[in-house]
Amino acid sequence: MQEAGAHGQEQSDGRGGGAGGSAGAPGAQAPGTAPRGAGRRTLLADAAIGVLADAGVRGLTHRAVDAAAGLPAGTTSAYLRTRQALLTALVRRLVELDQGELQALGEQVAVPRSAAELAEGIAVLTERRLTGEGRRRSLARYACAVESVRDPELREILVPRENAGRAVVRAFITAQGVADPEGRTTTLLACIDGLVFDRLVGGGPVRADEIEGLVAAALRRPDAATG
Repeated sequence: MQEAGAHGQEQSDGRGGGAGGSAGAPGAQAPGTAPRGAGRRTLLADAAIGVLADAGVRGLTHRAVDAAAGLPAGTTSAYLRTRQALLTALVRRLVELDQGELQALGEQVAVPRSAAELAEGIAVLTERRLTGEGRRRSLARYACAVESVRDPELREILVPRENAGRAVVRAFITAQGVADPEGRTTTLLACIDGLVFDRLVGGGPVRADEIEGLVAAALRRPDAATG
């Protein structure tokens, strides 16, 4: 599985120097306190995902992340000094979580034996992406996707990556003997992503017949389309 890049050093992302002596600066961890170093960076990135999901891009501030993480004011800016550093850490963590979910799903199932089984598996994923913490991550993900239009660094991090879930879909499509299984896998998953976005905005679940129609389209042969 390809994952997002490393979180980097345990100190501030450095686009302006070290953290200095602020309350949230990296240092020795006292018993019973929140994690420091890489652990605190993960805590801050998780909090930032929640802030972005709940308050949108305009609400994503260092102070809001401090509050969401339950840490002293100035902690986020000590580790992630600029807004760009904050966004980058957020996106890397988001990709890490998404990749972990897809990897786990793919490892739990065998290659589907039929189009119906593939559609059922995709339905499980869409439900996860539209409910609970999965819904919040979806809100954050699409907000980051819009930001990435003007940010090549974020766009590179968000590029779809290999994982066990994607491999299962591709293996099934390949086994059906259709042309360009890689391209069809990419198109199918992009269409599913579009359905999730549509329901995230408009409400309601992704229907089974919609998923089945997309799977059927991914398996359609040229002669079937013109016949």
